[in-house]
This record gives sequence, structure tokens and C-alpha cells, in this order.
Amino acid sequence: MTKLALSAAVAASAMLTVSAFAQTAAAPVDPNSFLNQFEATFGKFEGYRRSGAKGVCAMGEFVGTAEARGLSTASAFSGAPVPVVVRFSVGGANPKAPDNAKSQRNLALQFNLPNGEVWQMGNISAPVFGASSPQQFLGRLASLQPDPATKMPDAAKVKAFADANPEVLLQGRHFASQPVPASFGTVNYWGVHAFGFTNASGSKQFGKWVFEPVGGLQGLTDDEAKAKGPAFLFDDLRQRVKDGKVAFNFNLELAQAGDQIDSATVPLPAGRTKVNLGMLKVTSVAEDGGGPCLTITYNPMVLPKGVEPSADPMIAARAAPYAVGLGRRLTEGAKQQ
Repeated sequence: MTKLALSAAVAASAMLTVSAFAQTAAAPVDPNSFLNQFEATFGKFEGYRRSGAKGVCAMGEFVGTAEARGLSTASAFSGAPVPVVVRFSVGGANPKAPDNAKSQRNLALQFNLPNGEVWQMGNISAPVFGASSPQQFLGRLASLQPDPATKMPDAAKVKAFADANPEVLLQGRHFASQPVPASFGTVNYWGVHAFGFTNASGSKQFGKWVFEPVGGLQGLTDDEAKAKGPAFLFDDLRQRVKDGKVAFNFNLELAQAGDQIDSATVPLPAGRTKVNLGMLKVTSVAEDGGGPCLTITYNPMVLPKGVEPSADPMIAARAAPYAVGLGRRLTEGAKQQ
């Protein structure tokens, strides 16, 4: 997209103002209670992340575009190569989760920017999150908690909560409709939250981003997934990276006036203008459970100058549980995969 075309696209999107998306405070959820509920629902695996437990650390490089510099002053978009600490993982709390299931994949990133500035983010293989607020997420987790006698969730409780909160089913329906990803490097990763980008002239544009594989999407048939077995993603990633075949376009979908940007369960309408912010290239993968990812929380509130959060209550709500979760992992003996 040319600079002129970008300017026209931004103008057409009716540049969103700060007042249109004034942030509102959400009632806090105690981070310890949240993590306790998470462990009660999905099990406790000491030393592992409470979400995305089965993961591997990698390193990458990001180069921003001129189009990105037209949207934001963030140093990530300077055009100079930026080192990135990357973590790929399978969704869930189980460090032995099967790789061949129709489940979530995660792409967590830390951009190590000039002058000690850092940008952290978490991205998932669905265009929506599983809840629109921390309170709703906590309620969903509680409804899924297994009954002590049956070791299974109470179907009536699950249905009652879902009937009252139908948006919590959207993410699961997305995964069920998609094939098992052939690789960590062949699936889209959405940010699901909206963020504001401010340029040198002070203009602000909100949008939602997605990392799209340069080599295209690739999924497995049910038979292919079964043949692959439950543990193929790490070795596949290492080989693809050695072959120079894991790279993503960092694309931003531009919100227009009237779009809902304060909910992670509501994607932007189809057809919104998409701007390429740059390319992320994965350059190496840890050979074992080590790597610099181990103690990074990938807190989406850690942002560079020129990028700010929207009023989506799930963004800020992640910080405290992530920090408490790290403390628990370190006490237990932090593990990577």
C-alpha cells in the first residue's frame, strides 16, 4: 500500500478519537482467586504456565514498514531490524496437551526496542477470546470446574452459564470449524484486543491486528492429524525455521467509527482496511526447554510509546494474574515446556 493510499484508507476509516473510546474502569478480579479457579478447573501442573503450558522458546527479527510509520511513532516501526523473543505454545494448562487436536495455538512476542523500551503481546489462533470481561471469564471457568465425584464438569452448570453468556462459545466454535494446524508457522494469530496507534502529527487510529503466515495457511485432514500423533509441533517448527520458512506479516485491521473495540469477543466487521505493519521472521528455536522466554509474562499492557490500549477490560485484567502466575512458577521451579 502506498503512502497516499494509506492516507486515504485512514481518512476513510473516520479516524477514531480518544473521546469516542474513553476507557472505563472494570471491577477488579483478585488475581489469586482467578489463578486458584484456573487450577481448580484445568488442574495444577507445578512449574508450568497456567495457560499455554506446552510451549517452546524461539528468537526472531521484526522489520517495520513505511505504512506503519504513518500510523505510529512506535520505535518498533523504524525500519531497522528489531530482535524479538518468541514463544509458541498449545493452549491450555496441560504441558502434555496433544498437538493434533483442534485447539488453540499461541504466539507470544517481546520486541526488544532501542533505549530499553519493550513491547509485549500475546496472540491466539482465533479472532475472538473466550470472554469479554474478567468477571465473565471467571464465571466461565467456574462453570467448567469438574465435579469432585464424577471428575467431569456439571453439564447443567455449563449449559446455564453458556445460555446466559452465549459469546463464550464463539471461540470453541471457531476451533471446531478449522483443521488442525500443520505447524505453528502455518496458522493465523490474532491479537483479539483493539489498540490505538498515534502518529507524529498526533492522529490516533484504533485497530485489531493479526499475524498471518507469509507462506500461507496449512491445515491437516483428520487422518493426517491422527497420523502425526500428539507431539510433532516442536520438531516441525525447528525444521521449518532451519529452512527459513517461518515468517509472519504483522497486519492491522483499521477500525471505523461505530465499530465495537472494547470487547475481545467481537471481531471487527469483515472488509475493514488492512495495513501491513511489517514482517516477523523466526530465526532460531531453543533445542530444549530453555531460552529467555521462561520468565517473560507477555503482558499486553507493556507497550511502546505510540501504541496504547483500548477500553477492552480484558487487556489490563491480564497483568496481575500473569505476575502472580510467574511468582508461583518461580517458587515451584519454572519449566518451559
